Amino acid sequence: MTYRIIADAAMVVHFAFLAYLVVGGFVAWRWRWRWRRTIWVHAAVAAWGVISIVTGVECPLTVLEDWARHQAGLRGLPPSGFIDNYIEGVIYPEEYTNLARLGVAVLVLFSYVGYVLRRQ
Repeated sequence: MTYRIIADAAMVVHFAFLAYLVVGGFVAWRWRWRWRRTIWVHAAVAAWGVISIVTGVECPLTVLEDWARHQAGLRGLPPSGFIDNYIEGVIYPEEYTNLARLGVAVLVLFSYVGYVLRRQ
């Protein structure tokens, strides 16, 4: 039971991480007086996203979830990982992966431009 909770928690944190990747720059932009320092956290999250896509390095949250699933006697994640299991083919068709990545990159860049413009 404990391993199942760990696996589920890793999945939830992973989704939260991805949501923050998409909207975190806007959080720093919109609530710049209260949350302006979160832009640095978001920059680190965005950098991790780029590194994981470019190098193919496996996310520690994916490793944790997969390990916990195996320990709980459940089927592990596919070798392609978290994104392929929960997002590609579920939220958008697999053939649109590059378009989805481009869309996220555009949103992040737009949020950073807005952040800089609103600071002036």
